[in-house]
Amino acid sequence: MLNQQLVYLVQTETTAGFLSQNSQALASSKQRNKTQAFIMCVDSLSTLKEFTRVPKKFKNRLRRSKQTTFIYPNGKALRVVKDEKHLKFLKKLEWAYSSSANLTCKSFKESYAKQKADIIVEDSRGFFESTPSNMIKINSKKERKLR
Repeated sequence: MLNQQLVYLVQTETTAGFLSQNSQALASSKQRNKTQAFIMCVDSLSTLKEFTRVPKKFKNRLRRSKQTTFIYPNGKALRVVKDEKHLKFLKKLEWAYSSSANLTCKSFKESYAKQKADIIVEDSRGFFESTPSNMIKINSKKERKLR
């Protein structure tokens, strides 16, 4: 099991990111407001069920979606990770708060990211910045695409 208090620099399925189960440490690394919520990445649908209830209308959509973060009626933003390399790391934590590995509203700089992370986990892809995940807000009846 990994240390849940540390901030890890990991290549996610979309971009280089900081992951941690400690939201305060993550906010400090990002130099952002500690009250601002983070996206949570989970390793499976069963882990997702520990944090929220998926409205029946969206269960199939959730299972089939890739690189999509859903904001649920309880206000939590969760993404089920399906990328094999990212999932290999995430399975050790089961879930983690996630954020891009850059200063808030700035572009990715590898030197900054490596300096702010407690542990660097680099796979064969290295680190790169790409398009962020889609973000969809759902309730029991409808959905709204946010990005």
